[in-house]
Amino acid sequence: QVQLVESGGGLVQPGGSLRLSCEATGRTVTNYAMGWFRQAPGKERGLLASISWSGGSTNYANSVKGRFNISRDNAKNTVYLQMNNLKPEDTAIYYCAANAGVWKYWGQGTQVTVSS
Repeated sequence: QVQLVESGGGLVQPGGSLRLSCEATGRTVTNYAMGWFRQAPGKERGLLASISWSGGSTNYANSVKGRFNISRDNAKNTVYLQMNNLKPEDTAIYYCAANAGVWKYWGQGTQVTVSS
């Protein structure tokens, strides 16, 4: 079983940056693609960014392309989401997930609030 724990969320001013981390325990996730999702109040959870098991391939939602960067360190069993130029509309709960054919394993989420 894989447990995912996100960290790094918080309150940041518009234009600021945050780096989210997602550490996997229980089993290695080095063979899984990983992704970051977010869910704002009253909205559906959506995929923001994904990264292949090797880190060689990444994909981004249009809303975050050029501002967010996903990366992974398989030696640390950890995935990161660097978020730059944050906007109020980025306010949401951010989740990481591991893809074992489907998005099977989920973290508990970390709150990101962008406000002045």
